Amino acid sequence: MIRVVLADDEQLIRSGWTTVLSLHDDIEVVGEAADGREAVAAGVGADVVLMDIRMPRLDGLAATQELARRSPATRVVVVTTFENDQLVWGALRAGAAGYVLKRAPADELVDAVRLVHSRDAVLFPDALRRIAGPHHGVSKPRIPIELTARELDVLRHIAYGQSNAEIAASLYVSIETVKTHVRHVLDKLGARDRTQAAVRAYELGLLFPGAGGPVMPAGPCPW
Repeated sequence: MIRVVLADDEQLIRSGWTTVLSLHDDIEVVGEAADGREAVAAGVGADVVLMDIRMPRLDGLAATQELARRSPATRVVVVTTFENDQLVWGALRAGAAGYVLKRAPADELVDAVRLVHSRDAVLFPDALRRIAGPHHGVSKPRIPIELTARELDVLRHIAYGQSNAEIAASLYVSIETVKTHVRHVLDKLGARDRTQAAVRAYELGLLFPGAGGPVMPAGPCPW
């Protein structure tokens, strides 16, 4: 069961989210919040928080950052009215695992909750690459981050939204091997999840937002 907290200052929005999510047996709404401070308090220990960016007392960006500090296992999906790249990038840097638009279809909201909870792929990788463009290479680490060639391959596939199974098929390795590489990549980048790894990689210049994506093999994996 995926335990979800809804954070938005409009009761009507929260009621709509509740109606959509309650239709699915694997999702349970366990709390609501009308401002950022309530979102942090209610979100600690939850699996996923749907977080509006513009809220009173504490905005969604600050609430996301505080929740990431207090409850690292909780995944935040930022929900925005407009596709503002700067706001979305700020949310991702604050620790959000992804974002959806308030006008998105109901099934997209449900898919977002399930995907960030599974931690098996980056949510909306195409949008992430687009908004990463202006931020490419802006951060330089004090200590060089050394990834092996294989880890860099895995990182590129992560940034393109591939799951562990898809990466394994692309690189002709086992899923367990991919999991090991993913763990090493997250550790070296100091990232709490795959989305944060992609954000860090773009900022550090390890990946190029406009680079071509990985290609899936035509045949079965030979392991």
